[in-house]
Amino acid sequence: MRADLPWTSSRIVVADVEGNGRRPPSLVEAALVPIVDGRIGEPATWLVRPGEPITWQATRVHGIGNQEVADLPVVGAVAGEIRAYLTDAVVVAHNAHVDLDVLTRELPGWQPVAVVDTLKLARVRLPGQATYRLGALVDALNLAQDLPAGLRPHRASYDALVTARLFVHLATDADGGPMLLADLTGSPATAPEPAQLF
Repeated sequence: MRADLPWTSSRIVVADVEGNGRRPPSLVEAALVPIVDGRIGEPATWLVRPGEPITWQATRVHGIGNQEVADLPVVGAVAGEIRAYLTDAVVVAHNAHVDLDVLTRELPGWQPVAVVDTLKLARVRLPGQATYRLGALVDALNLAQDLPAGLRPHRASYDALVTARLFVHLATDADGGPMLLADLTGSPATAPEPAQLF
């Protein structure tokens, strides 16, 4: 990965996860969206049964209940597939430490080569917003237009797709070209700060 090149020369994967509401949260749903040569691809999504039940508070947010995942495999059964998508990728996420915390715990030994946090990037590139919550930025920039039917906020595929659109918007310079990866990650370093546990 070369931080001194436009981001379109890197392998970009946008990640979003939904958890079971525990502390620390376990994975319930993950979606990964590739961006290749500046074009947003189709999401790959995994729904798994967490080790501990999903709390009612988490179900109220993302709509995934324990009955829906009762017969599904645990994350270990699909960890290899998820790792394959993430290998050698610059990971993009909104409020990235949350998603990275879950992914690095559920995929032991995996670390992203670099991270772009669209929350931090939006604060720099879109000053003056009332809030930088993903839903507010989606509304402000009309990022949910023409999404596939059936997707809804707080499900991993929806959130990953709108985050991908947000990233492309934020990572495009005033002349319509791609910014340098170093300008998006905050430094030319190839490793993120350790994810905050919560």
